[in-house]
Amino acid sequence: MMNGSKPHSLLDRERDLVGRLTALRDPQARFAWAVEQARLRSPLPDALRLESHRVQGCLVRLWLVPEFRDGRCWFQTDSDAATLRAFSGILCDLASGLPPEDLVDWRPEFLDRLGLLRQLADNRRATIGRVIDLIRGFATAQRPAGDAS
Repeated sequence: MMNGSKPHSLLDRERDLVGRLTALRDPQARFAWAVEQARLRSPLPDALRLESHRVQGCLVRLWLVPEFRDGRCWFQTDSDAATLRAFSGILCDLASGLPPEDLVDWRPEFLDRLGLLRQLADNRRATIGRVIDLIRGFATAQRPAGDAS
């Protein structure tokens, strides 16, 4: 969970996060930071832990709850696995509060560039990819009619 006020644009948010993570030179320290952030995250309320919010294809339970209000996309997540909770939480923190057009083409390449996903098992890496796809898909569905950009 990122503390303090969020930068406004997705690019600014990513730059802020990448700056924090590159200050930790060791990829293991970056990974540990992400897992610690997950421990600080509030759990998803039981009322939102619905099968309809489950990310499919994962051996453990992972929920992604999208919401669209006031012209912006909002995301909540939780998982039984600390690593999935960590990385899906980072993605939701970055994406929440942004207009859909900022998210439809989002490619959070910093996860690979910083070596964060390299430490995950293949199925967990694939699950994080599905979370990214779900965020983009939700944003695409929320774009105003006629916005094909």
